[in-house]
Amino acid sequence: MNKFNLAFLSLFILSGLNAQSNWTLQQCVEHALKHNISLKQADITSQISELNYEQSIAARLPSLNAGANHTYNIGRTIDRYTNTFANSNVLSQNFYISSQVTLWSGMSQYNSIKQNQYSYLASKENFEQQKNDLSLNVTTSFLQVVYNRELMKVAEFQVKITAQQLERTQKLVEAGSVAKSTAFDIKAQLANDEYTFTSTQNNYNLSLLGLKQLLNLDSLNNFDIEKPDLDVASGDLLNKNVSDIYQTALKNQHNIKSAEYSMMGSEKGLAAARGRVSPTLSLSGSIGTGYSGLAKEVTGTQYVGNSPIGYTSAFDTVYAPNFEALTRPKAFADQFKDNVNKSIGFTLSIPLFNGLQNYTAIKTAKLQMLNAKYTYDLRKQQLYKTIAQAYADAQASLNKFAAAKSALSAAEEAFNYTQQKFNVGAISAFDFNSAKNRLLKSQADMLNAKFDYVFKLKVLDFYQGKPLAF
Repeated sequence: MNKFNLAFLSLFILSGLNAQSNWTLQQCVEHALKHNISLKQADITSQISELNYEQSIAARLPSLNAGANHTYNIGRTIDRYTNTFANSNVLSQNFYISSQVTLWSGMSQYNSIKQNQYSYLASKENFEQQKNDLSLNVTTSFLQVVYNRELMKVAEFQVKITAQQLERTQKLVEAGSVAKSTAFDIKAQLANDEYTFTSTQNNYNLSLLGLKQLLNLDSLNNFDIEKPDLDVASGDLLNKNVSDIYQTALKNQHNIKSAEYSMMGSEKGLAAARGRVSPTLSLSGSIGTGYSGLAKEVTGTQYVGNSPIGYTSAFDTVYAPNFEALTRPKAFADQFKDNVNKSIGFTLSIPLFNGLQNYTAIKTAKLQMLNAKYTYDLRKQQLYKTIAQAYADAQASLNKFAAAKSALSAAEEAFNYTQQKFNVGAISAFDFNSAKNRLLKSQADMLNAKFDYVFKLKVLDFYQGKPLAF
């Protein structure tokens, strides 16, 4: 590869590294949803609630447990398999499998399952609500960046106008047509405009940094946003009223659904608490076997002599032969087979008095249910108030934008007329600067009203379940 091609390739790579990546609002939202740490924590909380729900279902199944004991008995003890006393060290082993299932518990298990199910559904809705809140926050930050960038462009344009006017004024001063003080006034205005431009540039950079931090971006160098097409139209707003938007929001707002599921779960929690005062019937069974070092088996007999057992009528002693059993330790396999024991039984537990635990649990569940209902009603009230306020703000912003647009049109005409008069020396620099400052203020007011109205519309779209996009 020659030097020219190498230099060209290096320039191409460097230009690719320095190229800016302009992100749309949708890209910003998608990135935030994937990388936001708080959202990941909410997802983990939802998964834990799901596991609790699944565990409550599995708790209704019969339990099955197995175990084994390997024991050395030292000293005098009773062997459980031979039922004899032992004074020596004895090895014993026990193996078992047991199972238990609750047949009836006053429906407390069923209601606990439903309570955990509603808790899981509520956590899912909370997770979705946090996703929506994050999307709205990203949209707010995105619009703030766009707004500050537009203000920066307006300030930059004002600097260009003043610089051009200063250049023209200096030529007139050199020609002796105007006084030097006029040029000094324009220079002062130029310095003020440059200060304003620097302030708007700083605000833009800070808002862009805030958006980067909200997106949790690793790289902060090559990032910028794509300017959206923000058309201001009042048709969508006027076609809906507060009641329509509220009824739609009740169906799609996840925090309302979450509160509703929590209320339903608290009702099942009360039912579960009441069920615990009912008798509990359970079925249990087990099978086991074991081994003992004392267990023996008979292999035969041997003669060990005679012993007297009585007398004849002639007082002669009568003898009988004595035999003793020959034994050996019983094999493990034989004991494992012969020592099998099985059991099955029913247990009825009737709660009579447990330190008022059941009574307190029922009272607590009632209060929790009432509190959940209040939370549900409060969220609905807050939702209506928020929507009504957002609707009124949007209407006010629309009116403000229309007024600002008319004021800007008038300020532009006034500035053009003032600029013509200043160019011919009919007015002072002070009057010219005043007209230009009024134009700058009108431009800033119009931008502020426009972006405020656009944001209010996005808030209303959010409550109607519409995607946050331009």
